[in-house]
Amino acid sequence: MTLVVQGLEVKHGAISAISGLSFTIRKGELVTIIGSNGAGKTTLLRALSGLLPISHGEISWNEKTLIGKRPEELVRRGIVHVSEGKAVIPELTVSENLQLGGIWRKDRSDVAAATAEVIELFPRLGERLSQGADTLSGGERQMLAIGRAMISRPELLLLDEPSLGLAPLIIDQIFSAIDALRHRTNLTVVLVEQNAISALRIADRGIIINLGRHVTTGTPSELLNDPALRAAYLGY
Repeated sequence: MTLVVQGLEVKHGAISAISGLSFTIRKGELVTIIGSNGAGKTTLLRALSGLLPISHGEISWNEKTLIGKRPEELVRRGIVHVSEGKAVIPELTVSENLQLGGIWRKDRSDVAAATAEVIELFPRLGERLSQGADTLSGGERQMLAIGRAMISRPELLLLDEPSLGLAPLIIDQIFSAIDALRHRTNLTVVLVEQNAISALRIADRGIIINLGRHVTTGTPSELLNDPALRAAYLGY
């Protein structure tokens, strides 16, 4: 399975938030999208997951178009988006939030198995199953959001700023978990992240965008060893 984006354009009114963007991501790859605020990173993920209409171009997964598909339809096709800001439902318990990840799946035994895998990966969630999600720390909420997504058994996971607002130790735990998940399940991951250094540590490739346009694509070592790219986009 391959994610193919070709000539993508997304507009906010008269403004092109994404313009002429093209790339390909192979199954099992973890690719991080890097860029400053306003570069179009979140807009890109929202277009991939069906939350925003596109003005021009093509998006396909497994050689089938994603254009015009509703977000819930894409979830059933294995494409799951974890949005910025620890997207959990605070009024529900940890257990109830996790249950939402498998709500449409018919194989209840596998839902139970997936839930057990998530709790093994994030033991803190297992300790807090009966607690309200609103009582969790920021890092725990992010674990819950990712865990809930994994219970749906995604094939393509779209992650928007999972490290936002977290302490460095928690960031390391989150990124280690993401890396473990994708190797365990051969999951394809598109990771939008301003913490470029941490993201590149676990990525196969990085794609740098600026003002909605492609700047360059490279391996982590290629991007990290380019002084001009480091200064302009990686913050050092």
